[in-house]
Amino acid sequence: MLRKIIPSVIHDQEVVHMTRKATVRQAARLMHKNNVGSVLIMERNVLKGIVTVADMTYRVVGEGRNPDETHLDEIMTPDPDTIGAGSTAIEALRMMQDGGYRHLPVVEDGTVLGVASRRDFHGDEKARLDEETGLWERIA
Repeated sequence: MLRKIIPSVIHDQEVVHMTRKATVRQAARLMHKNNVGSVLIMERNVLKGIVTVADMTYRVVGEGRNPDETHLDEIMTPDPDTIGAGSTAIEALRMMQDGGYRHLPVVEDGTVLGVASRRDFHGDEKARLDEETGLWERIA
């Protein structure tokens, strides 16, 4: 059975967001408090970007930047890909695999409803994606 993004993948999720001028340390603390791997960058309820743990690791720690002086707009991925609430879990996984990312904002009519993460998906959905990927590799 194909699970839909809403309500089965993200449900009762509070959107974790900050402004682009928040610091990396502030974002890391908020992410830790909420046990999430990403924070959305929002302005006037409009999605402007996303920052993930990987961004913090590579673009701040890896480059020797100060997390108290580095603002999120310096390391965010601007205008990230999004998926609609009516999409299926496998569609979200395909987008993540094709795009090389682990977090995908769910947006409906301009409103951010949550963030789907690879860890939100079941083994059967991941197995199906692996099977599809294998088929495409054999065809190509």
